[in-house]
Amino acid sequence: MALTKHSQITLNDGHKIPVVGLGTYAPQECPKSLAGEAVKVALEVGYRHIDSAFIYGNEVEVGQAIREKIADGTVKREDVFYTSKLWSTYHTPQLVRTCLEKSLKDLQLDYIDLYLIHVPIEFKPGDDLFPTNESGKPIYHNTDIRDTWKAMEDLKEAGLVKSIGVSNFNHKQLELILNMPGLRYKPVCNQVECHLYLNQSKLLEFCKSHDIVLEAYGVLGSTRDVKWVDQSLPILLDDPVLNTIAKKHGRTPAQVAMRQMLQRGIVVLAKSFKPERIKQNLEVFKFELSEEELKILNGQNLDQRFVDIS
Repeated sequence: MALTKHSQITLNDGHKIPVVGLGTYAPQECPKSLAGEAVKVALEVGYRHIDSAFIYGNEVEVGQAIREKIADGTVKREDVFYTSKLWSTYHTPQLVRTCLEKSLKDLQLDYIDLYLIHVPIEFKPGDDLFPTNESGKPIYHNTDIRDTWKAMEDLKEAGLVKSIGVSNFNHKQLELILNMPGLRYKPVCNQVECHLYLNQSKLLEFCKSHDIVLEAYGVLGSTRDVKWVDQSLPILLDDPVLNTIAKKHGRTPAQVAMRQMLQRGIVVLAKSFKPERIKQNLEVFKFELSEEELKILNGQNLDQRFVDIS
């Protein structure tokens, strides 16, 4: 089936996710207003999937942008697929709903389409979102992730979220949830770093075998945030193979990087705050890579992460 900007994948709970979304993460020093402006541009040019998170600190701006575009008739609420994420200081079952309600209040929305456990690592609960000890090491906490998942299932049953999933999980962490007694809802997706240099083929295979959608962030490399990313790593969009194929199609390297993931059945998040780029990234549906080109691109895998979340 040909991919178009209206293409969606049906999740294992029956809801549908648009295959391309706008990512809104930015380093701390970026003004939060940029995320709001990017969301407005994205909705105007045809994106219907917006990805954010409690920890990004931009849900006030993102929510306002979505509501403005609803108010001016660009979209209806049900047209917009919005994702948020449970932060690591809220894994204790009784805090899960608290985190979601903070997001809903910031967004001024009645529900969230997809709610993810952001990271399978828990920090000590409290007001400090990155708690550390005297020597600067993170202070962890040890809630069983399955108890956190039960609280996520409660949110779905309460109608506050349509779908629930995870982010940054490996197959063993996913199995913990999939094999838990009394499971009510499987994760619908696993959002992970995935790109030319980290193609996640084994994890993709595992997720597909359990009807879990793999959703990719960092598809264009990364924001190269000094806090998370080793600055000596190669710049993905400068990759010669990627550029050769892009030239052949008269496309940008970013479009080819996205198209590779889409043709592998992966949902793609593309992040840009530049109106021209936001628009350009949605033109990924105007061309197709051959099987041979896909094979060449898949061969560029280095198992190289840009984001170290451990």
